[in-house]
Amino acid sequence: MYTRIVTSALFAGAATGLIASLLQLSFVQPVLLHAELYESGELVHFGAQASGAVSAHQDVGGIDPLRDGLSIVFTMLIYAGYGLIMVAAMALAEQRGARINARNGMIWGICGFVVAHLAPGFTLAPEVPGVAAADVHARQAWWFATVAAAAVGVWLIAFGRSWLAWGIAALLLVAPHVVGAPQPDAFTGPVPTEIGALFAARAFGVGLVAWLLLGLMAGHFWQREGQAQGATQPA
Repeated sequence: MYTRIVTSALFAGAATGLIASLLQLSFVQPVLLHAELYESGELVHFGAQASGAVSAHQDVGGIDPLRDGLSIVFTMLIYAGYGLIMVAAMALAEQRGARINARNGMIWGICGFVVAHLAPGFTLAPEVPGVAAADVHARQAWWFATVAAAAVGVWLIAFGRSWLAWGIAALLLVAPHVVGAPQPDAFTGPVPTEIGALFAARAFGVGLVAWLLLGLMAGHFWQREGQAQGATQPA
């Protein structure tokens, strides 16, 4: 069982992380580098001092092989960790009678996106450099609490068998946003709001694609490893 979990998670996570990192380098990183030009003062957008905008598709930072390589490696490691969590949950669900394969694995991926991206991002949106932000430790604590509450809530929606379970799930999903995420004392910063909006949109878009791929691959490898183990066992 443990070998099957680790093998499925590592294959799925590494493949997903590679694809996700390439998407991030292509669509998310240029927006971050563009924001850094405003953060450093190289570009400004206030009043008469406003300088020309740089297209999000334009090369604003060049290629840094070391930085980009490390980004790919760390993204693969992060999604391998996500894969371990997802496959462990799949194993538990299978013991409860759920069927796991590539097709319904995509549903697991959507749930993972809701838990790790959409739920915290609903109140604490992805941020570019140079914008006002609350204390990082307070934001991290709120983020982890929100993700944990969303994970339990989604699990109860999927496997709960009573209105009580579903009611608790709804409360867990809503409660962090009623409490509210830590916010800065004032909203300031040199980065145009258009860049922040584009970054948030692309971060969510890449996240959704990555989680769909992770769920699909995790379901595929979990099913394949199970069939392989079943074939090697004596009749």
